[in-house]
Amino acid sequence: MQYDLKVLTSRQEIGSMLLDAASADEATRQAQQQGCVVLSVKRGSPLDTVSFKYRRSGFPLVLFSQELLSLLDAGLNLMESMETLREKEHRPDAHRVLDQVMNALYEGFPLSVALEQAQGKFPPLYIALVRSSEQTGDLAEALARYVDYQSQVDSVRKKIISSSIYPVLLILVGGMVVLFLMLYVVPKFSGIYENTQADLPWMSQWLLAWGRLLHTHAIEVFGGIAGLSVLIGYGLTRAAVRRRLIGWIWRIPAFGERLRIYQLARFFRTLGMLLRGGIPVVTALEMVDGLLQPALRERLQLARQDISEGMPISTVMESRGLTTPVAVRMLRVGERSGQMGVMMERIGNFYDDEIARWVDWFTRLFEPILMTGIGLLVGIIVILMYMPIFELAGSIQ
Repeated sequence: MQYDLKVLTSRQEIGSMLLDAASADEATRQAQQQGCVVLSVKRGSPLDTVSFKYRRSGFPLVLFSQELLSLLDAGLNLMESMETLREKEHRPDAHRVLDQVMNALYEGFPLSVALEQAQGKFPPLYIALVRSSEQTGDLAEALARYVDYQSQVDSVRKKIISSSIYPVLLILVGGMVVLFLMLYVVPKFSGIYENTQADLPWMSQWLLAWGRLLHTHAIEVFGGIAGLSVLIGYGLTRAAVRRRLIGWIWRIPAFGERLRIYQLARFFRTLGMLLRGGIPVVTALEMVDGLLQPALRERLQLARQDISEGMPISTVMESRGLTTPVAVRMLRVGERSGQMGVMMERIGNFYDDEIARWVDWFTRLFEPILMTGIGLLVGIIVILMYMPIFELAGSIQ
């Protein structure tokens, strides 16, 4: 759900921002984490959702982090690095963001505060990581950690997207072929058979009847398909519809468990990055609760309360259903060695590899099944169209 907030920034300026949150209270909390005072909150429209996503994607955060890291490693100080990045930036939106950051740095603010004042261009996780590195003096290490984290997350996401492109194309092309046969070819055969007064098999009669019906109401058919597509697209922009759809998918045994593992992998990877950055575990848990779906989020809130009372992390995560057998053992090792952040990142790596292997296996299995199904459907339509011709040829012989 998108929320439109009117806020008072830390520079005592009134502005507005759009945030993606499960409730108005969560949107208010996100704005407060960025150092803003919330004046009003209202729901955003679907058009606001699209424009906000576009604006947020306008600043290349990963590229900025990589270039800043390279300049710092080359021996430039922070101000020199930021000035260099601003001078080389030609995109108006990104240049404007860097101007805001540089102005705050010139005024003597630390980098984390300067990033907070950039009107939501930098996520709270990123700002928290930078703020923690300012206390330890290892900004370059924090940037390297974030770049590695984002690269791993993007690699899994790209793997899933690239694996879904071919099946989607198959479905679209197969659907277009079936529509062409039913709307154009089958009605042509229907007219031929009507003129011959032949006694057709009942399955051919059924197919030809459907072909005539679709051909007669072609405009209504295309209008219905277009309307259904628009309705589905609009429904997917609604948070309630997405939550219900995800809830249905989670009930599918094979997919539900994989989605759970995918979310836990991202959760542990992010939490490990924050812990390695020096952020306290309770604070880090509060910052990453938005990565989980509502059912797991409720468990995480209970787990955070237990951990704040002094219970071991591995015990709490296991009791609240936020781990797997492998993750529990690795968490126990992390508690004994005192490297919980490193171990959580290894848990994320382990399950990212497992998800990638499962996606590869599923696409290798699903693609031939899908091709076979489309081929059978098209073949059945063609056979039913030509079956009367075959029978007529047999009777002539």
